[in-house]
Amino acid sequence: MSSYAEQPLDFSNLKTVDLAARGGKVRVEDFATPFTAGTGVAGLLDSLPHLLAAGSFRGVIDALARARQQNRAILWGLGGHVIKCGLAPVLLDLMRRGYATGFAVNGSAAIHDFEIALAGHTSEDVESVLPDGSFGSARETGQDLNKAIVEGDRDGIGIGEAVGRHLQRRAGELCAPQSSLLLNAYLAATPVTVHVAMGTDTPHTHPAADGAAIGSGSLRDFRLFSRLVTHLNDGGVYLNVGSAVLLPEVFLKAVSAVRNLGHPLADFTTANFDFLQHYRPRVNVVERPHAGAGGKGYAITGHHELTIPLLAAALIEKHP
Repeated sequence: MSSYAEQPLDFSNLKTVDLAARGGKVRVEDFATPFTAGTGVAGLLDSLPHLLAAGSFRGVIDALARARQQNRAILWGLGGHVIKCGLAPVLLDLMRRGYATGFAVNGSAAIHDFEIALAGHTSEDVESVLPDGSFGSARETGQDLNKAIVEGDRDGIGIGEAVGRHLQRRAGELCAPQSSLLLNAYLAATPVTVHVAMGTDTPHTHPAADGAAIGSGSLRDFRLFSRLVTHLNDGGVYLNVGSAVLLPEVFLKAVSAVRNLGHPLADFTTANFDFLQHYRPRVNVVERPHAGAGGKGYAITGHHELTIPLLAAALIEKHP
């Protein structure tokens, strides 16, 4: 016999409800089906359960297909990892198919893209070069990116356009021009904006760095990006891929500025693709932009080198 003063609660009079009357959020008709060989990516997509992330993934695909069909903006915000894990060719193909009307990138994405175009490789082994201070000291990266930015500022263009123009002028020297997002977007007249936080990027340590030109070029790109955001209204799509802090902040400020200036901005779709769902992308991309404005935000968790090619393949096969 228990020595406690309190005894277990008697559940004999607990009220119950029939399972059929209660219902459930998960239904068997939403379950996955086995994949059928030979049905391709479309068959794989159709075989996924109509639940949770699979439903969100379909939602992003449908929103992108509608945006292209209705000639609405499709803007991609890209962190550096997206470029250095080799996704520029996939994104450029989507651009040519009408699934990208503009790109916004952070400074590291521009650096990786520039190095890939010029040398065919990028991404230092930081741990091995940091002890002697040689990290971030590549001559061409520091010298030529800063030159492009200074010349672009002199000519009244932003960093994205300036770097694309610089690469186009040096086309004969490039090892991998076909793999450069900035170059090929420039050739296609698709806007690329570069958003820089001073001190975050290796070219800022180079003697050629011009803070006034970098700041002026990045501000010009922010204003250009804000113009692109106006075209998201009524059916556009903004995808934040691999930027945990900088681009979600840039996007939210652009959304606010656009509305402040009287441009309608409602009923659009946002999505955050990353292998971790961080605070700022969740609130600044997926949630806050839709408060009182309609539309929908999605969070897709996974490695970019898997999720973005899968997204592209599904678009190409289901909505060529």
